Amino acid sequence: MSGNYENLRVVVLRNLHNRRCWGGKHTSIENAIKGVPGHLIGDAKNVLNGLIKENLVLPKPAHYGLQVSLNPPMKAEIEKILGMDKFK
Repeated sequence: MSGNYENLRVVVLRNLHNRRCWGGKHTSIENAIKGVPGHLIGDAKNVLNGLIKENLVLPKPAHYGLQVSLNPPMKAEIEKILGMDKFK
């Protein structure tokens, strides 16, 4: 699953990055894992939980469900994972 894990990690981070969900701007878990094939949804949710534990993604509990956003102090690390550091 390591290949899938890395691919799903990039997909989740890219979804949040493209939605500009940094810090105070957040989105639902369902939006963060959009575009992932149906048979990998469970794995994508596990990857998202791993990103929260790595402190790359910030959780925000809300009465309507858990919301997530990218952690601004970890921007350099996130851009490195996404391969964006090569263009600077």
